[in-house]
Amino acid sequence: MREKVLKWAQDTYGTLPESLWAKTPEDVVLRHESNKKWYAILMKVRRSALGLDSDETVDIIDVKCDTLQIDLLSQQQGFFHGYHMNKNHWLTILLDGTVPLEVVCGLIEQSFEMTAPKLKKHK
Repeated sequence: MREKVLKWAQDTYGTLPESLWAKTPEDVVLRHESNKKWYAILMKVRRSALGLDSDETVDIIDVKCDTLQIDLLSQQQGFFHGYHMNKNHWLTILLDGTVPLEVVCGLIEQSFEMTAPKLKKHK
């Protein structure tokens, strides 16, 4: 699913994944071209880091999200408070098929909008 998400982001926003850490090149961020803010980060983590019963690695994506929505979604399978990000503003989603691609893409869209450059108001 990781590759499908990356292809969707490229097709939708023209975003190419950016690897920031030499130690973990598979961990990539998706960011706005104009303001350089991240709207998603894809990582490989151990399932146990998410409180799951396994040390196998799994792909995840973190997206910016409304606090109330994070609280609601994190009660469902495949969703967690942000891993390695601000847990009040970022949502972690398993990319193992637990959450349908359409739902993941919808949350990426929301994150993209939340992190987009703000329009300046003219007086």
